[in-house]
Amino acid sequence: MDESVRKAFRNDGAVLLKDCLDAAQLTRCHEAFDWAVANPGPHASSMFDGTEQRSHVDNANPLAKDHLDTLVTQLPLGKLFAELWGSDNVWYFAEEIFLKAGGVGSRSAWHQDTAYLPWAGEHWGNAWISFQPIPRQNSLEIVRGSRHGIQYDGTTFANPDDPTEPLHGEEFYPRLPDIDAERAAEPDAYDVISWAVEPGDVLALHPRSLHGGAGVDAGCPERHTLVLRFFGDDATFRPLPESKAKYGRNGVLFTQEMAKLRAGDKFRSSIFRKVV
Repeated sequence: MDESVRKAFRNDGAVLLKDCLDAAQLTRCHEAFDWAVANPGPHASSMFDGTEQRSHVDNANPLAKDHLDTLVTQLPLGKLFAELWGSDNVWYFAEEIFLKAGGVGSRSAWHQDTAYLPWAGEHWGNAWISFQPIPRQNSLEIVRGSRHGIQYDGTTFANPDDPTEPLHGEEFYPRLPDIDAERAAEPDAYDVISWAVEPGDVLALHPRSLHGGAGVDAGCPERHTLVLRFFGDDATFRPLPESKAKYGRNGVLFTQEMAKLRAGDKFRSSIFRKVV
């Protein structure tokens, strides 16, 4: 891997990796996505249900765990992240799926995954895999370098009229800026990066980066995306605030395993499949 790619990920928080998956690997990923949509897990949700912003989201479905633990050993993503980070070891965390369809739908609100998950450290990466050609205007957007900046509060994802509605409360984290409103008033208010994506490409994202998914429209009526999350040697446990949000110190995923970890501990558990 060229050092410029590693540098872009370190500095910018995201990088597009072209032609990472061959046709057979992409097919297996697509089959896993389709199965997940047909068999939602306990964390599945329809964000903004009943509005044009509705989209299907699912996280860490325990029904899919065994299959996905096997699938990730058949993909080049573990080696990819090892090279991207410079990590001797890589573990697979879990999946997230996104389904936007119907040709009408707004963006997913700007956020940092680390407002919802008890993660810290350099060696975290989300591998975004989409199964349709995605034009840049319908792709994932990232605020360049934001992984090194402020840890903002999350959004509840429950109020389509307020994309910054606080998750934990401003006594814990600063409230999210309304990035879309600021960009509407001043297009260059943020240094936003995004890419057109073709099937087989992988968009690698550090989850502390401020990011949001653009909507679908007549030119891109569907976006099916499988996200596979990985971590490496420099990944640590960072408790979430004890706020009134449903997440608690451990988040909502693998809570029994998270309860065994203390702040600053290496993020490790035998429940996570080692892939490198």
